[in-house]
Amino acid sequence: MNPDQYCWKKTKKSKSNFYYSFLTLPKTKRSAIAALYSFCKEVDDIVDNSKNPELAHLKLNWWQQEVRSLFDGKPNHPVSRALAPHIKSNRLQEEHFQKIIEGMRMDLTIFRYRNFEQLKNYCYHAAGVVGILAAQIFGHSNPDTLDFAVELGIALQLTNIIRDIGEDANRGRIYLPLEDMNKFKISETEVLKLADTENMEKLIFFQLARAESFYDRAFTMLPRSDSKNQKTSLIIANIYFALLQKMKRNRPQIGCRINLTNWEKIGVAVKTWIVC
Repeated sequence: MNPDQYCWKKTKKSKSNFYYSFLTLPKTKRSAIAALYSFCKEVDDIVDNSKNPELAHLKLNWWQQEVRSLFDGKPNHPVSRALAPHIKSNRLQEEHFQKIIEGMRMDLTIFRYRNFEQLKNYCYHAAGVVGILAAQIFGHSNPDTLDFAVELGIALQLTNIIRDIGEDANRGRIYLPLEDMNKFKISETEVLKLADTENMEKLIFFQLARAESFYDRAFTMLPRSDSKNQKTSLIIANIYFALLQKMKRNRPQIGCRINLTNWEKIGVAVKTWIVC
């Protein structure tokens, strides 16, 4: 199995909302974005699957060095070797890959967020810089497109946070800002025990509205001149936005993980492709 096959297999196996959008890309860009996605999955899995924080830190340290080796032209891991041909052609920067690793490391040390500004900083590292790298792979002529990518990345991460409240609680993590929880009179214990109360529903609707505002800003920030280049980004955005709307329609309940069906994802992808 060559590096590209390794990354595409990993991307397909994940059954991610991104998968159907990647299918619309030309082969070279599809290989590049699958390699980027696989990199993110590799470092994310270190945190999610490890029961030993010290070992997880060591593995992230290894990836930090591997990224340096990648940009020195000496990649070792299959994902790094798959990324290597796309670094210069897409002007990808090492600092963005390192920031993604920093974002994953936050999950090993930070289990509560005092306010939204702290959470937004986490979202920037975990997803905003991924948006920048993806936008560079898709192609852009206007630098404002990278601002769109950051805003969209944060919107996607907020959507994931709301969807995964139950799974994160089982790991002892609460991403909902404590400031918001206090506003709706929700305790940490209630979140960790997945209490289904009226106040909890109000809190989740508040988070959904905030995420929706990031989608709205992202859509308005994308320069018209780059809309065709960023068609894949828009497919991803619309799939996640559809997920957000589905969560709103189905009375958001803490611990209830809502997903789109494969046909729903394909339908959104086709509609976006036609419109763009």
